[in-house]
Amino acid sequence: MRATTGLAAGLAVLTVGLVVTACGTAAQPDRATSTIGSASPSGASSPGRNPAGCRTASLTWTLVLLPKETGSRRDARLTIANKAPETCLFAGYPGFSVHNGKANSLEGVGHGHPGSFTLRRGTGVTVDLHYAPRGAKGAGDYCVAENEALVSAPHNPDRDRVNIPVVETHHRAAEIDACGDSISMSPPRYTAAPASATR
Repeated sequence: MRATTGLAAGLAVLTVGLVVTACGTAAQPDRATSTIGSASPSGASSPGRNPAGCRTASLTWTLVLLPKETGSRRDARLTIANKAPETCLFAGYPGFSVHNGKANSLEGVGHGHPGSFTLRRGTGVTVDLHYAPRGAKGAGDYCVAENEALVSAPHNPDRDRVNIPVVETHHRAAEIDACGDSISMSPPRYTAAPASATR
C-alpha cells in the first residue's frame, strides 16, 4: 500500500512540474517586435510605418564647391539636413539644376540606386556632384555658369523649389561653371547630426 501511495504522489509532483515548466516557457515576451518603426544607426528606415516625405522648405541646403584638382572633372557637395521638429523620409535623389536665365540649364542626374533615410531633426544626407568644367577636354560648348542652384526634395510633395548659393570650402561665394549634358549626382548617404544639434 505504501509503495502504491508513494508512486502516485511522485507522478503527481512530476505532472505539476511539467505544467509549470510549460507555462513558464509560454510566458516569455516576444522581443522581435520592439524595433518596428524605429530608425537604424545608419539612418535607413526599418520595417514599419514610414513618416511623411521630407519637404523642400523643411530642409537646410548647403552647396560647397570643392578644391579644383587636375583632370577634366570638378566636384561639389550638396548637404541636406532636416530642420523641422518632425521626422521625415528622404527617399530618392533631390531635384538639382543650374540655370543661366530661362533658356540655359544643366540638370542633376542620379547615378546609382538611392536608398531611403528616416531623418530626425538635425540629421541629413550628403550628395556628391561631378561635372565637366569649361575648357576641359571633351566638355563641349554648352556651358552654364552660375553662383546659385535650384533644389527641391525628392518627389517634391509641395512642388516647391528654392535657390541656394554656391560657396567654396571657406564659405566665400563661388560659381559652378559646368559644361555638357548634365551634372552627375552620387546616391545620397546618411549624415549624422552634430553634437550641438542634438542638445
